[in-house]
Amino acid sequence: MGSLATIEKPHAVCIPYPAQGHINPMLKLAKILHHKGFHLTFVNTEFNHQRLLKSRGPDSLTGLPSFRFETIPDGLPSTDVDATQDIPSLCDSTSKYCLPHFKNLLGRLNDPSSDVPPVSCIVSDGVMSFTLDVAEELGIPEVLFWTTSACGFMAYAHYRQLIEKGYTPLKDESYLTNGYLETVIDWIPGMKDIRLRDIPTFIRTTDLHTIMIDFILSETERAKRASAIILNTFQDLEKDVLDAFASILPPVYSIGPLHLLINQIPDNDTKQIGSNLWKEETECIEWLDSKEPNSVVYVNFGSIAVMTAHQLIEFAWGLANSKQTFLWVIRPDLVAGDTSILPPEFLTEIKERSILANWCPQEQVLSHPSVGGFLTHSGWNSTLESIGGGVPMVCWPFFAEQQTNCRYSCKEWGIGMEIDNDVKRDEVEILVRELMEGEKGKEMKTKAIDWKKMAKHAITAPSGSSYRNLEEVIDNVLLTPRS
Repeated sequence: MGSLATIEKPHAVCIPYPAQGHINPMLKLAKILHHKGFHLTFVNTEFNHQRLLKSRGPDSLTGLPSFRFETIPDGLPSTDVDATQDIPSLCDSTSKYCLPHFKNLLGRLNDPSSDVPPVSCIVSDGVMSFTLDVAEELGIPEVLFWTTSACGFMAYAHYRQLIEKGYTPLKDESYLTNGYLETVIDWIPGMKDIRLRDIPTFIRTTDLHTIMIDFILSETERAKRASAIILNTFQDLEKDVLDAFASILPPVYSIGPLHLLINQIPDNDTKQIGSNLWKEETECIEWLDSKEPNSVVYVNFGSIAVMTAHQLIEFAWGLANSKQTFLWVIRPDLVAGDTSILPPEFLTEIKERSILANWCPQEQVLSHPSVGGFLTHSGWNSTLESIGGGVPMVCWPFFAEQQTNCRYSCKEWGIGMEIDNDVKRDEVEILVRELMEGEKGKEMKTKAIDWKKMAKHAITAPSGSSYRNLEEVIDNVLLTPRS
């Protein structure tokens, strides 16, 4: 058995959905809970555990006596490919396969011979809601952490009404291009002037019986069973949507931006525990150190987005022709069905002023003074990190709620400009130049700095909205027996 001090600790089990953009914020939250006095068990899939060992080395997952890692299988065939698994397949597999393995894990943790305190609460990714069955059986509270924006989550929560009102399925493929997606949806609480094209993309289908439609309908319905729901956002940023949740779901708390909150922890003993599934190239930071303030465009399309070789070339020449200095992260699996090969003449053109990398420590990059703009896929972590760094964006959303985030960045928050999905080098050149040199770019920079200040205020003790919400979640939900 563990020491008395260990036994007295509350024990939180944190389980993210097994993709990079979900693991990162969950690990931050886990570290914050550990700092607040929780014993922590963090559950990765076996596949991602091996990727983390490969990218970061064994020390990154040894944890601490009171911060440990466990694994469960994801149910997919084993593979050595160093890439994000197919999302629909992963959603289908985790929802059907993981429950008994998760239940067995908690049984082991709760065994009287175990050297850890009994599990007292679960913090699960919003789309790993099979965990609710275990929490209910054990009689412990469970918080669902939806790692989307509030606006993205609100849109998902209204998929059923979109179906019932006949907005989807589409009659045929022509509805993707004939203007139908411009239809305004004016009845989703807290969301104004939203078009069908701004709703997460899985509804753009002629067949309602897809894995992702079924999965989202199921997960958003099950969310009602949670003790509470938390979101990595802040009140000032998404007030209307956050307020609108009160009449729809269990208590919904905004507790972000988590990457700013965790930076406030003094002498953070979990600092060495990392979550990047690709090996980071820290030379990027040294290169940025040599550049002037606000002079570099950072380009990264996240951990899941893929593009065609043609799109890659259009982005490449658009960036080159803009004559801006840039740092471009090109994942090994960024180009669908191909390697990310760039023409030699492009590399010659940019070699004096720009740098390419496979992966980098993005939070550090976006908070670096030399970075003045971000060409992004509008993933939620990237959007929040850009806001936290006061960096305006050019947005090329790929899928899911990235379209929703893009709409809000461009129209509500005034910190983004959108690139057409059918990317052309001339448009890339014009928008990147405007981002870094134009009047619109300057306006966006000013607004981004304003949002950065509000984000910092949200996580500041004792009055910040996210700081107060996190305290309330801990005291009134995680440390309170399930009613």
